Amino acid sequence: MKRLLVIGIGAGNPDYITLQAVKALNRVDVFFLMDKGQSKDKLIDLRREICARHITERAYRFVAADSPERERGDVAYSASVEALNRAKQQTFERLINEELADDQCGGFLVWGDPALYDSTVRILQAILAAGRCAFEFEVIPGITSVQALAAQHKVPLNTIGQAIEITTGRRLAAGLVSDSDSLVVMLDAEDAYQQVADRDTEIYWGAYLGTPDEILISGRLKDVADDIQRVRKAARQAHGWIMDTYLLRKP
Repeated sequence: MKRLLVIGIGAGNPDYITLQAVKALNRVDVFFLMDKGQSKDKLIDLRREICARHITERAYRFVAADSPERERGDVAYSASVEALNRAKQQTFERLINEELADDQCGGFLVWGDPALYDSTVRILQAILAAGRCAFEFEVIPGITSVQALAAQHKVPLNTIGQAIEITTGRRLAAGLVSDSDSLVVMLDAEDAYQQVADRDTEIYWGAYLGTPDEILISGRLKDVADDIQRVRKAARQAHGWIMDTYLLRKP
């Protein structure tokens, strides 16, 4: 039976990888890499570095495939995500069928944690449900950008006895958030923090967390929101991509 490991590799720092993940890396024969283009080569390079640093017990190889892109523009977001995952499902299924022998173990190296805003587990479940590919799989948790953000800013994610919500920039911009006093926002492509009415709200923002390019800014929105927007735009232009997260806390 083919075996697959979905391994959370943390939020950018090779030292974020857990001992459980190191043991999992040393079980893998074939690592599947999704190539997102030249501008994101650093994401591939980090995966290779982690393997080179931590794998000591076996030979392994990499198999890369072009990662499908989500359709943007005049299309419903949910429909574009569903189409993207169907395309990824076809790619994953082909890789598993063609590149992995029946007695081998394959690995997907997931940025952060596979359970938080990542579709790898969902896609593998869909492949099994389709019945065209048979395998067993395990999920290895990782350190998320949310945890890295709190650690780098030296703040707890929640206040005493209170709840925390993790959501997206799209939902924040649409007002689809709870009344929690601590709100973590991911996947914000449109600077949704600028739409928060209470400008005394504290923001703890971080980009490229755990990497040498890490940027941190914190303060009240009325003091730092424009700085974050300016720095964020410049960083995206410089690197060709940006991966950022932030915590909003009510005053």
